[in-house]
Amino acid sequence: MPIRMLERLSFTWQFVVLSFVILVGGMVTIGIWVSSAVEQAVVNRTAGVTALYVDSFVSPLVQGLSEGGDLSPAQRADLDRLITSTPLGEQVVAFKIWSPGGEIIYSPNPELIGRTFAVDGHLKEAFNGEVVSVISDLTEQENEYERSRWKTLIETYAPVRSEGSGAVFAVSEFYQLPNALESEIRSAQIRGWLIVGIATLVMYLLLVGMVRRASTTISMQRSELLENLDELREALDDNRRLQARVSKATARTTTLNERFLRRVSADIHDGPAQDVSLGLLRVEGIAEGLDGNGRGSREDVKRLRNALDSALTELRAISHGLRAPSVEDLTPREAAKRAVSDYERISGESITFEAVGESFAGSPPVNITVYRVVQESLANSFKHARSASRRVEVTSTDSQVEILISDTGAGFDLARVSSGNTLGLVGMRERVELLGGTFTVTTRPGSGTVVQASLPLAVEVLDG
Repeated sequence: MPIRMLERLSFTWQFVVLSFVILVGGMVTIGIWVSSAVEQAVVNRTAGVTALYVDSFVSPLVQGLSEGGDLSPAQRADLDRLITSTPLGEQVVAFKIWSPGGEIIYSPNPELIGRTFAVDGHLKEAFNGEVVSVISDLTEQENEYERSRWKTLIETYAPVRSEGSGAVFAVSEFYQLPNALESEIRSAQIRGWLIVGIATLVMYLLLVGMVRRASTTISMQRSELLENLDELREALDDNRRLQARVSKATARTTTLNERFLRRVSADIHDGPAQDVSLGLLRVEGIAEGLDGNGRGSREDVKRLRNALDSALTELRAISHGLRAPSVEDLTPREAAKRAVSDYERISGESITFEAVGESFAGSPPVNITVYRVVQESLANSFKHARSASRRVEVTSTDSQVEILISDTGAGFDLARVSSGNTLGLVGMRERVELLGGTFTVTTRPGSGTVVQASLPLAVEVLDG
């Protein structure tokens, strides 16, 4: 099966196909090995029994060879008769006797007698005392006679031992027809293949069952995971929508707070401030109407007028602090510049102002926050570092604006100040972070102070 087709299948079917191929390959390999082993075992068993049978007939006839002699004509005749006229001849179709030097001492083919061949392979193993049996295709040189009559034979080499010392002094080589063993070998091989096949099938079915069960469990867990993932996505979407509404509401709150402060400023200016002004005028009229004998009353009126005048000054200062100039239609850079200009006009100082990058438009809440952060930072710097020089830097990109207000004053312990009731720093931080920005203060005793705020330019305002 092509790899691309296999990849389209599920994991379970991929395992079914691949495990089938692997197990069948293993079954064939094991089956071939078992068949070969069965064949060799049957041949060895049969040949071993026959070798004992042959040795019981041949050994007494050739014992004279152990003393370095040769076969007499009578012994050769007995060997010929053994092959042709006894039950052994029904099992053995050819026979040879080898000397340790590789000379053929006896053979049904007279032309081989006296010829010498190399002592190696199975012949060498037999001279070492082993019985060796194989199914031979008779391709060796010494098998000319056998090859001319048969295609294959069971070839067995059996050592011939001396009756006195047990030493191997010759090797008898005999040949049997394989027909008698074929049915036994085939039956044993079929049984071996059946055992291997059944074992392979059982293993395959067990593995497939286990994988299918595991696959079912995995599929159920996967479905549950997907359901949980969908719920998580929905929760994340809800969270994003809620966060967007919170951001919009925060931006609207910033705008509404500024409008509220303006209204409070207008109410103070148009209400209490006007009443105090009117009171001052009435006090002046009363003071002028007093006669020369009312000197003490004039002093009292003067003190009252001073108190009212001080209250009016305080009310106007509060009103001025609450009301910021209209910066909604400006860019953040222009809002920062407006805060610097207002501070310079009130304090009489000159502030270093630097702008980096292009001037991009910002949302009204962003402009208001920029103005308030610059205004509050400069006011705090003037209050705590009156003689220091001050600097304001605005860096703009198409997505955010960064404000940096620094002075060269003595600095302060930020940890101590942060733990106290510092509404200025807290208010600036809340303004910036509510719009999704970042706010940091860098300072330490003996060095200046740097206030840095970064804000996104685009902040949506929630309607309603």
